[in-house]
Amino acid sequence: MKFVAVSSCPTGIAHTYMAAEALEQAGRDAGHEVVVETQGAAGSTPLDPAVIAAADGVIYAADLEVKDKERFAGKPFVDVGVKKAVHDAPGVLASAIAAVEAGVPAGAAPVAITSPATKVDSNASVGVRIRQWLMTGVSYMIPFVAAGGILIALGFMLAGIAWDGGNGAVEVTKIPVADLVANFDPTSLQQWSAVLFQTGALAFGFLVPVLSGFIAYAIADRPGLVPGFVGGAASVAVGAGFLGGLVTGFVAGGLAWWISRWNVPKGVRGVMPVVVTPLLSSLLVGIITLVVIGRPIAAAMDGLSDWLNGLSGNNLVLLGALLGAMMGFDLGGPVNKVAYTFAITGLAVPNLPNDANQFKIMAAVMAAGMVAPLAMALATVVRKGLFTHAERENGKAAWLLGASFISEGAIPFAAADPWRVIVSSLVGSSAAGALSMAFAAGVRAPHGGIWVLPLITNFWGWLIAIAVGMVVTCAIVVALKSARPSAVVQAEQAADAQLAAAVA
Repeated sequence: MKFVAVSSCPTGIAHTYMAAEALEQAGRDAGHEVVVETQGAAGSTPLDPAVIAAADGVIYAADLEVKDKERFAGKPFVDVGVKKAVHDAPGVLASAIAAVEAGVPAGAAPVAITSPATKVDSNASVGVRIRQWLMTGVSYMIPFVAAGGILIALGFMLAGIAWDGGNGAVEVTKIPVADLVANFDPTSLQQWSAVLFQTGALAFGFLVPVLSGFIAYAIADRPGLVPGFVGGAASVAVGAGFLGGLVTGFVAGGLAWWISRWNVPKGVRGVMPVVVTPLLSSLLVGIITLVVIGRPIAAAMDGLSDWLNGLSGNNLVLLGALLGAMMGFDLGGPVNKVAYTFAITGLAVPNLPNDANQFKIMAAVMAAGMVAPLAMALATVVRKGLFTHAERENGKAAWLLGASFISEGAIPFAAADPWRVIVSSLVGSSAAGALSMAFAAGVRAPHGGIWVLPLITNFWGWLIAIAVGMVVTCAIVVALKSARPSAVVQAEQAADAQLAAAVA
């Protein structure tokens, strides 16, 4: 049979592409053809209409609503979450085959579409809906954090060379944009460093409005964008920052959703989405943010910032260990994302000094998130007899995924052997987070792994933290698997031995 598929996850990074690879591999193993369109953070290349026309069925492995879904109208389909495709691609393919054989469209479960940005089951809890909406906002915000953070870090690096005396990181912030525009000297290293810094600062300025705007978009579709961005900008204006953006995103989305569903006369319906809804929802969000919730949230943000900057010594190490354990617990799942979101929240605080604890937290989280895939890759090399052939192949890819700070590279191992892999990952990732804090490593970039190594302060200590965490995780998982080898691995070894004997 021939199948077309679409994969997407809330952040559009790892699970989107892992699901695509798993479905394609499952198709090859079963003798079927599966062509996947990934709708991820990098955009998507639409499937060839001829390929869609020739397909027997469709697989939706998506946590977000599929774009241009009408292309697949009339074809039998299954509709599952992206994690189902990652963990059980053969099962998903089997369901799709059954749907084709039945000859009628068949979904995995009733699905209620709340907006083009979000898809949850009709019986989903409030918590699940909130997480989906929040992750939509975070997924749109991350590219701004990445671009802004890396540009600011590069600006500081260049400033350290441009100014003598080690005060470049201070001096570069004193050059205003107006001076750059009026008196830019292309031969001045100082001014180039200021260009990088100011460009990064401009990108950072969008963080909270984008977060708020796309949370509101996830809730209310396009009517939520204007009040969401207004609420985020108001949060920045009153100093409510990231927490304010979270609150205004939900408030704006709720208001826009409510107003857009008013039963109004036919003559007014045409102007509702372009005039009435954005006008009223923005007005209400502005009043609520500037007059009611802005100051209390700003006070909470100041308190959080003061608490983080007041941490030192053992307290920082303990925080690093906790965040590291969270990163290693579910490898890209909700707990992992909570720790990661906490880290990038700190980066959104303006005018932080170079040695701010927020940068140390980001470095600890990044180090811990790299440990599990790297450790699994190492384990498949040092004791390959403890792993299946498929896991050894996954181990080759896990080297690059881990080095790039993609924790999901360890998911195939955790899916096959959950408790031993997760226990090992928890311990090793916790150790990496604690050591990164102990070595006072810091980074302004929220992603990148080894590819942003020049932007990391005390990068030798940071690399040592990752290496220790990787070795600890590898040693534990090897010890646990050696104590009780997997039945699947034993069966494969027996089959290999029989084949070798037959060949001999």
